[in-house]
Amino acid sequence: MRIYLASPNNQMQASHARGMPVLLSYHLRKTCGKWIENYIASFSNLLIDSGAYSELTTGVKIDGEAYKEWAANWSYIADAIAGLDDISGDWRRSMRNYEKYGGFPTIHDTDPAELLDDLIPMAYERGRWIGIGLLPPRTKREDWLRKTLERIPDDLHIHGWALRRYSYMRRFNSMDSTNWWRDSFKIKSNNDTKHLTPSECLEIVVKRYQRSTPVTTNTESKQMEL
Repeated sequence: MRIYLASPNNQMQASHARGMPVLLSYHLRKTCGKWIENYIASFSNLLIDSGAYSELTTGVKIDGEAYKEWAANWSYIADAIAGLDDISGDWRRSMRNYEKYGGFPTIHDTDPAELLDDLIPMAYERGRWIGIGLLPPRTKREDWLRKTLERIPDDLHIHGWALRRYSYMRRFNSMDSTNWWRDSFKIKSNNDTKHLTPSECLEIVVKRYQRSTPVTTNTESKQMEL
C-alpha cells in the first residue's frame, strides 16, 4: 500500500516530505507558486491530482484545459495523473472532463453504480489506474466500498482518495493522506511534546508513515488517520 502525502502548503512541509510519495494538487498551483518545483525531484513518487475536492468545497470551477496543460509538466515522472472528476454527483460532467482532458477516472458513491462499467475500460486505456472517492464525511461506507472493490479487475491499480481509514480493505493499491501535516499540530498541542518545534513535530508524523504497518482490523471506529 503506497500512501501519498497530500500537497505540502509551505517549504518546511515540502522539505520533510523528501523521500516520500507526494500528491500534488492543481488547486495549490497559485498558493505554492514556483517554489514547489524545487522540491518535486526530492519526492520518491508523484501523483497528480485535479483538485476536485477543493472545487467541491470552494465552489470555484477548475479550468480543464489549464489543468491538462499544468499536469503535462509532470507526466514524464508522475505515477499517474487523475482526471478532473465531479465529486458532487454530476457524473456526466466527470465523463465529459475525462474525454476532453484525459487522466484516470474515479468512481464515487454519488455516481450511479452502472457507471463503473464504463470507467473500467477507460482505466485500462489510462495507465490501468482507477480512483474511488466518497462524499465527505466518508464514514460508514464499508458496504459500498466492498461491493465496488469486488467489481474492479485485479490487474487495475485502485487509488482511494482520502480513504486512509479504510486501508484494511483488500484491493486498494494506494491512498493519500490529507491530514498528515495537520497531525503535527496535535503533537505540538500535547503537553508531553509541546516543547518540540513545528519542524520536529512534522518529522515525527513523517516517521510514523515511514514505519507504519498495514491496518488489519475491520472495525471502522478504530480506524485513525496517522
